[in-house]
Amino acid sequence: MLVALVWWSYLLYVKNNDAFWAKAELLKITMAAQGQVENLNDFQVHPEYLALEKKYTRQKNMILGEAFVLGVSMFIGIWIINRGYQGQVKAARQSRNFLLSITHELKSPIASIRLILETFKKRDLPSEQIKKFSSNALSETERLYHLVDNLLLAAKLETSFESKPENIELKPLAESLSIALRQKYPDARIELNIPEKTTINMDRSGLTSIFVNLMENGIKYAKNVQEVNVSYSNTKNQHLLTFRDSGIGISDKEKKQVFDKFYRIGNEDTRTTKGTGLGLYIVKQVVEIHEGTISIKDNPEGGSVFVIQLPITQDND
Repeated sequence: MLVALVWWSYLLYVKNNDAFWAKAELLKITMAAQGQVENLNDFQVHPEYLALEKKYTRQKNMILGEAFVLGVSMFIGIWIINRGYQGQVKAARQSRNFLLSITHELKSPIASIRLILETFKKRDLPSEQIKKFSSNALSETERLYHLVDNLLLAAKLETSFESKPENIELKPLAESLSIALRQKYPDARIELNIPEKTTINMDRSGLTSIFVNLMENGIKYAKNVQEVNVSYSNTKNQHLLTFRDSGIGISDKEKKQVFDKFYRIGNEDTRTTKGTGLGLYIVKQVVEIHEGTISIKDNPEGGSVFVIQLPITQDND
């Protein structure tokens, strides 16, 4: 289509020039026969020639202008079609990744709980084994609850999430969440550098999701040592929350993509790390609902650093 546009524009341009020179030549012969002009210079300054030249110059500019507009329109159309196509490919890939991950994430704890219950039903076990199996079942139940909670929260964030801000002491909240994570990941080391009596005015469930998702991601994707450092500082107008991990790190290309819904680094078919691709999406949505920002930096020691900036409101202590 672009080649055809260029070709037809060229042909119209040539035809316009040919028509102009043919009419100019006819006009010159006629005027010379009538004695109105004596030479070429007199002809080229004659009003009739100038009017003819002006007419065909206007037509030439119109041809070039229309060709330019059509060309630009065609390029814009190609860009829009390509963007739509890429969006569909991305959505299909995200949907596929989500279905693969959610199937595994749902089936795994359900199968584990079912096996434990069947064992209880068919066998008389010693009290120690009962405690061990019960603890495993509770752990899988907690995992399933967290998964469903994330799914529901992600759906609410798109439609009906209502923030209910309250003054929350950061250190007790972070300590209770880190204890729960240590029970789930016994080898994890979570360091909290949060001053006493530090409060922040936010929705409790939203703030909890931020801490849980960023701390658990840092543990799950750790290379060797499962270590996460959480620190707090503030300026006159902002709270600064920093989550530093020693994980696999995030490439510059993927630093924005990781906040997309269902996006996960790597291939879903070969990935071994559990997850649904909702964690960082939820974190960003919660931060933006509270008029804050989140950014990712590289950890010089390996891993990533998530920096959250939240405005200090009048309700903060």
